[in-house]
This record gives sequence, C-alpha cells and structure tokens, in this order.
Amino acid sequence: MLKKKTIVRDISWLSFNHRVLQEAADPTVPLKERIKFLGIFSNNLDEFFRVRVAALRKMIELGSKAKMHLEADPAAILRDIQTKVLQQQTEFEETWKEVLREMKKQHIFLISEKKLSGLQQKFVLDYFNEEVRSYIVPLMIESLQAFPTLNDKSIYLACKLSKKDGTIAERFALVSIPVRHLPRFILLPSKAGEQQIILLEDIIRFCLPNIFSFFGYDTFSSHVIKVTRDAEIDIDNDVSTSMIQKIEKGLKNRKKGKPVRFVFDKDIDISLLQYLLKRLGLTNNENIVPGGRIHNFKDFMNFPDIFAAQKNLRKKPFTHPLLRNANSVTSVVLEKDILLNFPYHSFNSMIDLLREAAIDPHVVNIKVTCYRLASRSKIINALTNAVRNGKHVTVMLELRARFDEEANIEWKADLEEAGVKVLIGVPNLKVHAKLCLIKRRVNNITTHYGFVSTGNLNEKTANVYGDHCLLTSDRRIMADVNRIFTFLEHPKTRIDILKSCTMLMVCPTGMRRQINQLIDREIKNAATRKHGGIILKVNSLSDKALIEKLNEAARAGVKIKLIIRGICCMFTENKKFKKPVQAISIVDEYLEHARVMIFNNGGNLKVYISSADWMIRNIEHRIEAACPILEKENKQELIDLINIQLNDNVKARILDNNLSNHMVNPRNRTKVRSQVEIYNYLFKKLTASLPAPAGV
Repeated sequence: MLKKKTIVRDISWLSFNHRVLQEAADPTVPLKERIKFLGIFSNNLDEFFRVRVAALRKMIELGSKAKMHLEADPAAILRDIQTKVLQQQTEFEETWKEVLREMKKQHIFLISEKKLSGLQQKFVLDYFNEEVRSYIVPLMIESLQAFPTLNDKSIYLACKLSKKDGTIAERFALVSIPVRHLPRFILLPSKAGEQQIILLEDIIRFCLPNIFSFFGYDTFSSHVIKVTRDAEIDIDNDVSTSMIQKIEKGLKNRKKGKPVRFVFDKDIDISLLQYLLKRLGLTNNENIVPGGRIHNFKDFMNFPDIFAAQKNLRKKPFTHPLLRNANSVTSVVLEKDILLNFPYHSFNSMIDLLREAAIDPHVVNIKVTCYRLASRSKIINALTNAVRNGKHVTVMLELRARFDEEANIEWKADLEEAGVKVLIGVPNLKVHAKLCLIKRRVNNITTHYGFVSTGNLNEKTANVYGDHCLLTSDRRIMADVNRIFTFLEHPKTRIDILKSCTMLMVCPTGMRRQINQLIDREIKNAATRKHGGIILKVNSLSDKALIEKLNEAARAGVKIKLIIRGICCMFTENKKFKKPVQAISIVDEYLEHARVMIFNNGGNLKVYISSADWMIRNIEHRIEAACPILEKENKQELIDLINIQLNDNVKARILDNNLSNHMVNPRNRTKVRSQVEIYNYLFKKLTASLPAPAGV
C-alpha cells in the first residue's frame, strides 16, 4: 500500500474546526466568546456537510475515478468523517456543560419549559399567544403523502402525541421553529441578581397542549431535529439560459438538495426516530448524528450580552497614522503607498477613498471587484453616489460566491438601477481578486490609483477579519490592475492580457509558474549557502503540486515557516527535511484571513499579499491577484507582523502529521498573544505620529 503524499483535505478541515472547539473549551477565554466559538464550530460543521460531505457522496458515484483523484476511497473518508464528527460532538457537549456551569456562577441560567415559575409560565403563555402563535403551523406528517421538504437552516420539533387513557391512536407531528422571525433567546422575569433565559423552542414545547388540544391529545414528547442538505449549485451548460437564471434555478434546487446529515436529540422516542429516518430516506449509518437537546447552535453566536464585564481583545480600530491628519486619503495615496492592516486599522479609510473619488471632479472612472458585501454596504453607497456625480462606475460582482449568491443577485439589480455597469463573472472562473482602479484626469494627464487587498470589501467583516490592503498609485501595479479589468470586461477575447502582467502574480495564467520560480530560487540559494527561506501565510494549503514543491525545498535545506488557519494537507514532519518546518495555526478572537508570501531572495526579501489560498480551486479555477509590497517601510511592517505571529505561544497550535493540535509550548518565554501584540505594535506607530502635548 502506497503511503499518502498529503493529508486528506476533509480530515484536515475537521482538525481546523477542532481548533475552534478548543477555544470554546479554554477557561481563560471570556464566557461570551466561548459561547460564540461554540456557535462558530456548529456553523462551520453545517457548511462542511452542505459542501464537502455532499461532494464526497457524489464522488462515490464516480467509483474508481474519484478514488484516483482523491488518492483515497471517498467512502473511507466519509467513515473517518463520521467517526471524528461523533468524537467532536461528545467534546462539544462536555464543553457546553462546562459553559453552563460557568454561566451559573454569574447567576445566568438557561432553563427549560419544565422549570418555569408560576410568573414565568404566565409570561411564556402570553408571549406565545402574542408573538409566536401566528407563525406556528403544525404538520401531521403521517397524513401527508409527500414528506415535507425540511429547510436545512431551520430546526424542527418532532412531536409524539398520545392520550393517557389510550383512547386515541398515537400520532407524529412536526413544528417548525420560527427563528427567522423571532429571537431564539427570550429573557424571562427573574429574581433580583439573576437572569433566566428560555429558548424559543422551549416556549413552543410549553404550549404544545394549546397547539394540539383540538385533536384531543393530552401527552406530548418533543425533540429538536435538523437536516443538512447538499448546498452545491450545479450550473448547467444551456447557452440559451443566462447566468442569473442558472443561479436562480440552482438556489431553488439547493432548497431541495439531498439530505447529507440528520441531527437529533439522542433522547428522542425511538419509534419517532425510525419513522423520520424512513420518510427522509436515510439509513442508520448515513451521517446520522445523535446530539443533545439543543441544535442549530450557530444562533449562539448572537447570545444575549448579559455577562459580567470581562476583558477581551477587541478594541476600536484606529486610523492609519499617515491618514489621521490628512486632508484626504486620495492626496496621501497619490504620494505614497499605504498598507492597511485590518481589523486594527479602520476600514473607514477604504470607504473614504471611494467617497472622495465619488465627488472628485477630476475622477472619471471607478472599477472594483466585489465578492461578499455587507448587508448595508457603504461601499455600494459610495459607488452609486459616484454615478450620480457623473462618474463611470464598473463593478465586477461575483454571483457565484457561495451562500452569497442570492444577496449578490439583489445587489446587481440595485447597482444597475443606479446606473452602474455590472459584470457578473467569467465562465468557469470565479473572480476572487480584491481590486480597485480609479482613473483621474487633470490637464489631460491621467493618473491611476486604487488598491489590492486580501479581504472582501465588507465593512462588517473588516472588524473581525485579519486582512491587508495596499492603497497605491504605483504605475506598474495599477497597470496590471487595469489589465485584469480589461480582461474582466472582455473575457472571451482578452485572456492573453493577463499573461502580460509584470508586477502582479495572477491566477490562473501565471501565479503557479511564478511561485515555482521563487521557490526554485530559494532552493538554489540554499544549495549555495545563501540562507534560502520561505514564509507562507494562507487560509488553506492543499494544492498537491505546490505542497510537493515545498517538500522539495525543505529537503534542499530551505527554512520554511507556515501559518495556516484552516486546511493544511502538508506532512510537516519528515526526516528527509534538512531543516524542520515550523507550521502553526492561530485561532483567536479575530479570524486570520490574510494571505502573505515572503521569500528570502538572497537577503533582498520579496513580500507579497494575495487573495489566493494555495488550493487548486484558487490557483487553477479563479481570477486571483498577489501584489508585491515595494516600499521599504510597508515591507518591514508586514514582515514584523508576520514575525509576531510566528512567535505566538498563547493562541498558536502546532500543525503536525498527527493533527494533534497541541498548543505551542511557551518554554518559560514571555507570553506572546499575536493579535494583542499586533495591535500594540500598530498603535505604538499611531501614538508616535501624534504631536507631543503642549509644554512637553
């Protein structure tokens, strides 16, 4: 049997999600944050089943072709997934019990319908009649010839109805919990110094007699269930159908996707469980996951903020020192590159850049790429105002951004109504690059400026995602950005223009080749004792060819350091490596989202920020851009930030071959929590730029 060359992607992903669960289990993490991490873990797992497990199920149908592609049997991978998910589910339940104990110490109680006081019972009944009843439509499922389609983002109460004297036959029913219309958490009247909370489904449980009294039942058992469905959108090749129509059709089909996971309360009545599995067409070993009383834990990311004050990481973002007292963002960018580091630097500078362009009489054209936008996007507001001011505005809006398809279709309609030219994608290539090009003309002299970013144009996520954005008017960089937009506007005829980019590394035409060349240079330098070195920070490392290239470099003596947030398919421990590979993952309050590449280059470091992870989907099947950081100060700042992360010994886990997720050992060194240290490092630069107080 051949030894695997890489770690199975899906198993590595589960290891990443376990790191999230570790944060929830960490007693040093503030209690509200621990609950949030439990919600993130649950939401991540839902998406994993919707996408990856569904894909593996499809691969099973391909037989030997899929096995050759994966270097493993997809059925075996699914069995491993089931085992690990059940193990993590047990750990999740234990963590939740510990969180409940900690909540109790703060006199916060999540209570069930069985523990309500008389006053609380009246409150719950009144709340049900006034707020909930109108949303409740119970389904007597045994009388339905076609079993109802269960929404995979919803939870349901599966109910068994009976009568104590046995005069009426038992029946089964389903009640959808209306969490889209009502809050999941309801604060109850409580004793002084306490706060008791009840879940919406428990309010409905308490009121089941009111719901089903019409049928004559007096005994009820109810348990929460949920179904996760295949969420992949299949885009057909019908040339007579527009991209919009294809995606809208795919969104409708997604709601009816095959069930890939069924989660239920492990205390559910066995006859009810067997009935549900039969009607859903699921077998007992087909991703059936028994759990606790509560499901759709993703809602706990928005748990009421009723905790005692606890110190946490998040501080208000601050304006970049070069922009703090500037007359405008534009005037600074036209003179000097600015490196913004989110969420420490304020995202408002990005919005201000576009707002200024919208009212600048010399600006004639604005072009941006958009992937995921905030629900009330200030970016879009600035762009539509630019149109009102007579600017030509082009937005490349990627309609196939997973789980944002519907929102982006709505944004397309809003933008076109405002007069914006909207591009909706390139056939077979998702547009994932984060780019902006602003054209300014003064006295017949044209200047281009804008930005290249690692993150989305989303002011909401910019407060919690760690990303980098280069604001620049560098002619060489902006010439390449202009080439990419030329291609996006003419994808059928101008693909070759991407190959002419000289500063940006662009997918799918040149980035792989250029990365290989940069690694080869480090290998050559290591052979001539010029200290070859590579530092790579990405969200995911799974591209097999690039992993093998890193292996080659490590065998040649290149010092490799990796910061990988999520999937890492590389076996980082190998006796043939001349120097050990340092590989860590950082999970903390902010989501590490940036991609950075640093090559030693014989001492003249080459530093890039990028939108692309090292995955085959990014390198081969997306439009991506990696941008060099050229100015000395910006380059050194980014290197310093990466080195702070490499020294993290509080929130860093070691990425080893066994996926053990062991924490980095401080070994009596000063503790370094990188996200705190980065804030301090950048804030110190801000204070150093401020004028001294009068009299000093």
